[in-house]
Amino acid sequence: MSRIGRLPIQIPEQVELKIEKGTISVKGPKGELKQKYDTGLKLEQEENKLLVKRPSDDRKWRSLHGLTRTLINNMVLGVDKGYRKSLVIEGVGFKAEKKGKFLVLSLGYSHLIYLLPPEGISIDLNSPNQIVVSGIDKVLVGSIAAKIRSFRPPEPYKGKGIRYEDEVIRRKAGKTAG
Repeated sequence: MSRIGRLPIQIPEQVELKIEKGTISVKGPKGELKQKYDTGLKLEQEENKLLVKRPSDDRKWRSLHGLTRTLINNMVLGVDKGYRKSLVIEGVGFKAEKKGKFLVLSLGYSHLIYLLPPEGISIDLNSPNQIVVSGIDKVLVGSIAAKIRSFRPPEPYKGKGIRYEDEVIRRKAGKTAG
């Protein structure tokens, strides 16, 4: 039995679940999310808990069991509390600013980089060197943060670039004069 799949999903009071054939929708104070799931899995709701059960121990159901439970749990946590990722920009002259809905990045290239966040994602700037990506969809928040980081990944010699706030960059020694 899957250790993750057999855990019950705790549903807070302010979160509503609606289970239809093949689709689950979760509504909370921060918004609403919908997700499709395989109809072979059974979702059993009792009071403030939701259980995901699989029909047999076939390889297909074992692989979908924990995945489905985790996706639904991420939806419940997202509409209740939300997700956020912080990015730090390091380097002389590197900065970020907001122009309307666009995030404008100046990262040492010959051009500025304009990024329009998708609907449901908000990008805030705590300072010109700190970006906070937040939203209710964990996958979307992570992918937008990864896209911003990919514009100038941190390099190991001086540590210049965009990194996650809790990321540790392994530094290398540079050339030494002989």
